[in-house]
Amino acid sequence: MPITFFFRKPSPSYHSIEKLFSAIIENLPEGLAEKHFSPYQSKGLWKRILIGMDARKFQGNINHITGDIHFIALFLKKNKTILTIHDIGILKQGNFLRRSILKLFWFQIPIWRVKMVTVISEFTKQELAKHLYINQDKVKVVHNCIPNIYRYTPKTKAAQKPIILQIGTKENKNLERLVIALENMDCTLIIVGPLNQNQLNILKKYKTDYENHFNISEQELLALFIKCDLLAYISTYEGFGMPVIEANAVGRPVLASNIEPIKSVSGNAALLVDPYNISEIRNQIEKLLTDRILRDKLIENGRENAKKYSSAEIAKIYLAVYEKMIEI
Repeated sequence: MPITFFFRKPSPSYHSIEKLFSAIIENLPEGLAEKHFSPYQSKGLWKRILIGMDARKFQGNINHITGDIHFIALFLKKNKTILTIHDIGILKQGNFLRRSILKLFWFQIPIWRVKMVTVISEFTKQELAKHLYINQDKVKVVHNCIPNIYRYTPKTKAAQKPIILQIGTKENKNLERLVIALENMDCTLIIVGPLNQNQLNILKKYKTDYENHFNISEQELLALFIKCDLLAYISTYEGFGMPVIEANAVGRPVLASNIEPIKSVSGNAALLVDPYNISEIRNQIEKLLTDRILRDKLIENGRENAKKYSSAEIAKIYLAVYEKMIEI
């Protein structure tokens, strides 16, 4: 049952979907999977029609739309197509007309035009049910997985100044509140992602000692996880929360938002915080940096938590999904 995995056009700015499914493909039987990347960026009606027409030419026995370019489901054979939806965050942005177009052509019609839908968390499944018409029987939760390179790497020497890692700079990543919470704290903030002018102004206003990295490789990102003393992942909205598991795997304590799906994903392997409460964010960071017993407990719990999200285990689940696609 040859499987064609359809990806958006590669971009140095966005690669989480590609990272996820590359790890899964590596653990599938040899020769089973083939990747196909869109020839154009998903911008404008004509380019999207061309993307769909191109996808039609490369269909396999099973077609897996890995995310983002959901609309190509209109060009693929329904009974041979599976769609992965990561979150519905874009339906909560922009004006009514934009949200309506996205809801129809990125979600509702593609859902109707595929045989199965996978989502990365129970939270996303509930969100779909709340906002869209969908047969719950065709939806299966399959969690994200950790790339194989993320391995336990104990930090043998503490940094002279604690290093806090922040992954992502979009609005939901809550960078601004983290910067305010760190005011006058003797630490270095490592930020992964491009910074806008407002964020640069806030960093300057609060005299934050920071490093900024973007368009980096997976190996470079891993090096930042190894370098840091803790991960701050206080997003206001997420479809999953992969950096939490990556920090768990490397052996770094995590401060995370007390929201779903992050609460479920992190289990007992993160110190949870209200992402809107700046004083609580600061207090919990100080607690993580000073309470060695708590840090060690979270690191130990994190190593166990990470085992549930290994690429080999998640690949087995997807393989069962593909086999079911053939049977139905």
